[in-house]
Amino acid sequence: MAQILTFTLDFETDLEEYLSTRHPEVIDFRILSESLDARKANRGRRPKVQYRIEVIKKGEKFTPWQEVFTNLGCLPKKPLIIGAGPAGLFCALRLAEYGVPSVIFERGSKAHERMKHIARFWRYGEFDSEDNVCFGEGGAGLFSDGKLITRVKSPYVQYVMNKFVDFGAPPETAWTSNPHLGSNKIRGLISAITDYLISKGCQIHYNTKVDELLYENNKIVGIKDHHGLIHESDHVILAVGHSASDMYQHLKDKNVQMEQKSFAVGVRVEHKRSLIDQIQYGDFSKTGKLGAARYRLSYEDETTKKGTYSFCMCPGGYVLSSGTEADGIVVNGMSNFARNAPWSNAALVVSVEKGKDFDPSDVLAGLSFQRSIEKKAYTLSCEKASGKEVPAQTVKSFLDGKVEKNLPSTSCPSKIFSEKMDEVLPEFIIDHLREALLQFEKKMPGFVSQDGMLLAPETRTSAPVTIPRDKETLESISHSGLYPCGEGAGYAGGITSAAVDGVKVAMSVLKTTKNFEV
Repeated sequence: MAQILTFTLDFETDLEEYLSTRHPEVIDFRILSESLDARKANRGRRPKVQYRIEVIKKGEKFTPWQEVFTNLGCLPKKPLIIGAGPAGLFCALRLAEYGVPSVIFERGSKAHERMKHIARFWRYGEFDSEDNVCFGEGGAGLFSDGKLITRVKSPYVQYVMNKFVDFGAPPETAWTSNPHLGSNKIRGLISAITDYLISKGCQIHYNTKVDELLYENNKIVGIKDHHGLIHESDHVILAVGHSASDMYQHLKDKNVQMEQKSFAVGVRVEHKRSLIDQIQYGDFSKTGKLGAARYRLSYEDETTKKGTYSFCMCPGGYVLSSGTEADGIVVNGMSNFARNAPWSNAALVVSVEKGKDFDPSDVLAGLSFQRSIEKKAYTLSCEKASGKEVPAQTVKSFLDGKVEKNLPSTSCPSKIFSEKMDEVLPEFIIDHLREALLQFEKKMPGFVSQDGMLLAPETRTSAPVTIPRDKETLESISHSGLYPCGEGAGYAGGITSAAVDGVKVAMSVLKTTKNFEV
C-alpha cells in the first residue's frame, strides 16, 4: 500500500538522491505538494523545500488519479457559453466529459490570430475592440503570468491543475505550491483545450459577440449574436470576464439583478529583476537555483482603514498596455514560463469601496470610476506622446513630487512617457500609495529606488459588480436559466478560481436539469 512521506530539505538537495539514501526500499514516488520556503534568505538563512510525497515499495502500485465520467448524452438544447476564457472553457470541458456538448461564443479570435492584433496595438497603437489583451480565446489570462495560485478551497482545484497537465502543462503544475504556466505556455494549452472540445461535439463561434440575452417571463430562452442570428437554449452561462462593460450595460437594461462591488486601483511598479532577487534571496540569488523572486506586500492605513497591497506579481516579466476601449489606457503584468526578462513587476493598488468612493445610486458607478481614470491616462498620452504610450514616473520622483525628463528603460512594449501619477489617479489613491511605499521600503529595503518605475493606471483588478446567483442552482436570482460565472460575475479572481467556478456551474447545470442527476 502506498505511503505518504512529509519532510523538508535544503533547496540544493536532490530529492531522488535523498530518497535512495534515506529510504532505499522505495521503488517509485510521486510528489503531492512542493513548496519553497525562502523566508529570511536575505538574512543568510538557507532556503528550504517542503515536500509531501507518495511512495511505493516492491509489489505496490499507485492508485490511479483519473476520474470516471458517466456519459449523460446531449441536452435537448445545448448550453450556450458566452466567453472562451478559463471560466467558459472549463465549464464546457466539464460538460463535455459527461457527454454534454455546448456552444461557445467568443467575441475575439483564436489565440494565434489574436496575437497579431495585439502586437500591432503595442507597436503602432492600432486598437481592436474585439481582439485585445482582455478579449479573445483564453481571455485576459492568456496575457498574464499564467499564475495558478488561488485561495479558493474547492475539490475542483486539483482537477483544474490535473487538466492543465493533461493538455500539456509541465507535470509539476499539479503539485507545486505556486504553479505558473507563463503567457507563452498557456496559449498552447488553451488551443489544445478548444481543439479537444470541438472533438467532443462542441461548437465554438469566434469573432461572434453576443448582443442580446433573450427571455420570456424572466426565463432565458437564448441569445442573439451580432450577426443577427438567434440561438435557443434553456441554459446560458455568462463568462464574459471583468472588462465586458457593454454586457454589464445590457444586463442593467434587461433588469438582471446586479450589485456594486468594491475593487482596487493603482499602478504597476517595476524594478530590475536582479534587485528584487537580491532583496528577497540575498546572496542565495547568485546560485541560479531559486528562480525569479516573488514578493507580497500589504499595508492598512489606521485612519482610513484602507488597504494598499501588491497584486498579480510577475517576476521576470513585462508591463503591458491592456485597455479594452480605444480612448482608454490600462496596464497589466505578464511573464513567460522562464520568468527570465530583466524586470519584475507587480500591481500596487488601493482599495476602492462601494457606497463610499463612487456613486452608490448607480449599479455601474464603479465601472464609470474605472473608465474616468483610463480616459484621463489616454488624454495625457495624446497630449504628450502619440496616444499609445503609458504614463510613467520613478518611485523616488513620485515620493518627491517631481517629474524627470529621462526615465529608466522599461519592459512595456507600448513605450512610456514621463508624467506625474497625481495627474492620472484620484487624490486618495495617490495619498495611500505614497504612505504605503514608505512602509514597503521598511519591509524591503531598496524597493524605493531611482530605477524603480510606476506605470499607470492599474484599474482592472476585478469586476466592479457582482451578479447575485442562487446558492444551490447558481442561476441568476432574477432570471432563471442564466448562470453568472467567473471573474466578470464577481465569483473569481484569477485563472484557477475562474476555471473552478466554470466547473461548479457545469455541475450545477447537470444536477438541476431534468433527467441529468450526477
